[in-house]
Amino acid sequence: MGVLELLWAYIVVFVLAALPFFEAYGVIALSIFAGLPEIPVILISLFGNILTVLLLILFIDRIKEWRRKRKGEKVEKQPSKRALRAQNLWKKYGLPGLALIGPLFVGSHLTAFMSVTLGGQKKSTSIWMIISITVWGVVFALLSHFGVDFLGYEDRGILRDIIQND
Repeated sequence: MGVLELLWAYIVVFVLAALPFFEAYGVIALSIFAGLPEIPVILISLFGNILTVLLLILFIDRIKEWRRKRKGEKVEKQPSKRALRAQNLWKKYGLPGLALIGPLFVGSHLTAFMSVTLGGQKKSTSIWMIISITVWGVVFALLSHFGVDFLGYEDRGILRDIIQND
């Protein structure tokens, strides 16, 4: 893989990790399976995901105001299943529990949004979200690394091998 191709791959990794519902841990796993170097992928994915979550927390008040205006002062009907899961996690485990468990079920962006909405302080939510994103990123990186190693694909990407065999 050339330098330019690698640069574009890293840009895609960053953008995907920064997007809501494309979590860093998922992007890390896919990138490792694709054969990209692990350490840069982990760092770039974590940075992309953490950056957008911190921006969301920083501008949460403006985002809530935008959502309220967009809905036109409508009274919300029933909370979504995701919101109910987040509320249950909050009641049972508080901010640390929601921050650590939430990204696996509802994504890190929605978890951060719900954490602040349910009463978490911005600073505490930021710290717990950074911890959570980092922990899950490292866990999935290790699982992916050993999975690739176990399958015998340590020198070439699984996805690249599948594509080339077709």
